[in-house]
Amino acid sequence: MKITIDLPDDLFIAAKQRAAELRQPLRALIERGLRAELGRSTVAAGGAKPVAIRWVTVPGGLPAGVDLSGRSAMRD
Repeated sequence: MKITIDLPDDLFIAAKQRAAELRQPLRALIERGLRAELGRSTVAAGGAKPVAIRWVTVPGGLPAGVDLSGRSAMRD
């Protein structure tokens, strides 16, 4: 999947240099970093304990006339 992200210039430059040193594409460096970060537990990463989310639901539905078939339809 392709995405667009904003990075500080210094971080982008450092990442490009590191990828070049490792002779791999920047994409591979970013992918490895994300996988490593997502693989760490929140507590081990120095963060707070994970909190269970309690979902609140209410009865109801879409208002009359709302069409979810596309963005332009919803905007109208």
